[in-house]
Formats: sequence, C-alpha cells, structure tokens
Amino acid sequence: MEKKRVIIKIGSSSLQHQETGKLDFLKMERLVRELCDLRNHGMDVCLVSSGAIAVGRAFMGLKRQPDSIARKQACASVGQARLMMTYQKMFAEYHQTAGQVLMTKNTMFDLVARKNAQNTFEELFGLGVIPIVNENDTVSTYEMQFGDNDTLSALVASLVSADLLILLSDIDGLFTDDPRSNPGARLIREVDQIHDGLFRMAKESTGSDVGTGGMATKLTAAKIATKSGADMIIANGKDVGVIHRIFEGDCVGTLFHANYDEDFYISDYIEETFHV
Repeated sequence: MEKKRVIIKIGSSSLQHQETGKLDFLKMERLVRELCDLRNHGMDVCLVSSGAIAVGRAFMGLKRQPDSIARKQACASVGQARLMMTYQKMFAEYHQTAGQVLMTKNTMFDLVARKNAQNTFEELFGLGVIPIVNENDTVSTYEMQFGDNDTLSALVASLVSADLLILLSDIDGLFTDDPRSNPGARLIREVDQIHDGLFRMAKESTGSDVGTGGMATKLTAAKIATKSGADMIIANGKDVGVIHRIFEGDCVGTLFHANYDEDFYISDYIEETFHV
C-alpha cells in the first residue's frame, strides 16, 4: 500500500491494562516503533491518541469513570501531561521528535483557526515531526461527545489531506452484527459506499468503561474521511503490529474506499450530525 500521509488513531481501551486502567507500556512502545518505522519510510505520520482522561483517572486513583464534566476535565489536565511525557520519552528512543496538538470543535469551524492548524501541521510534517493530537478536554465542555476521537481523527485526515486513516479499535472491523453477542456476525472486508443501512447496523457500544466510541462514531469518521479523499481502515489494535501488515498488503480489518466529494462540507455535516 503506497501512501504519503497517514493518520493513525488509537483509543483509550487500547492503551491501558484492563485490570488496572494503567498504561500498557509494552503496547505503547510497539506503537511508537511502528510509527517511527513509517516515518523512516518517508511517510508523514500523525497519531491521534485518546487516553488523557483515563490516564488521569488511573493516576489519581479514581475507581470509576468520572461522571461530571469538571471531574473529566480535571482528569484530562493530569492525564494529558503524563501521556505526552510518556510518548516523548518513547519517541526519543528512536531518535524521533513528537509534538503535541490539542484541538477543539472551533478549530474546524473557524476559518482562521482552521488555516492556522493546517499551517502548523504542514510545518511539523516538513520538520519531520510526528504530531500527537487529542481533543482539548481540559477547556472544552462539548468535545467529548465526538466518540473517543474517532471523529477528530477524520477531521484531522481531512484537514491535512491525508491518504489514509487507520482506526485502531477493540474490534476487528465492521461486522454485520455485534460479534460479542452474535457469533454468526460476518466481517465486512471492504466498503465502497457508506449508506444508511450501515449506520442502522452499527452498535452504540464499546464493551469497555474506558473508551467512548462505538461503531456508529467510526462510520461517521469513515464518511468524513472518504468524502475528503482518504481511504480508511478499521483494524483491531490489540496487536499494533497490524500497522505494518496493512502496508505490506495484508488484508486486515475493514477498508473503506476513498470517495471524494467536492460538495462535502465538514462543518455542515458535523453541525447536522452532532447538533453543535
């Protein structure tokens, strides 16, 4: 698979040990190694990483998912700093520089903010830096509804004109039904057109108290990414080695083919979909 610019999103549930909620350092190290190898191949690479709230929650010893916006923001404040510190150390081991980019909804809606963000990303790519993107949960009260950064990663893919978006999830891809409850559910390998029937088939459940994004949010991301001209793949992030297998041509997960639409306006779609 020949691509020049790739966005990779990993969710909260893929970064932590289920038993303790603390960071899985081995998986993070493997993820960083995969990304650095793509960069060494000459690709522009961007990581959209969830986990700030969950990391802060675990570090402060909170047993349950915070139920108030203020508590979530406090967890994000602590967790985002620790998450970036960990990433910076790991990327440095492979002589790679990582940069932090925190975004809000207004980054996409405001023309000046969107252009500034584009310029920042282009400069980072030009300098060989791997941007690490997250929603600015510390100051935003409406960003968390976008679903564990699935939508955010698609917005970033559109913003930087990426060739490919990879969503690393806790499921193998898009199924005809929820495989956790229906063993007869069939994995859909390729999707050419995203239609309403796919959304009806999607389930609003993650099977985790850490992540927030169900299959419906991933289909929303797919619609944004493909109409913006990028392919998108949903793959299981249990083994992050799936990344290099994708680029070696291994048929992994569900591939949504790019279907560029010059009349597709992201801000209008987000406003209509999320009522924001």
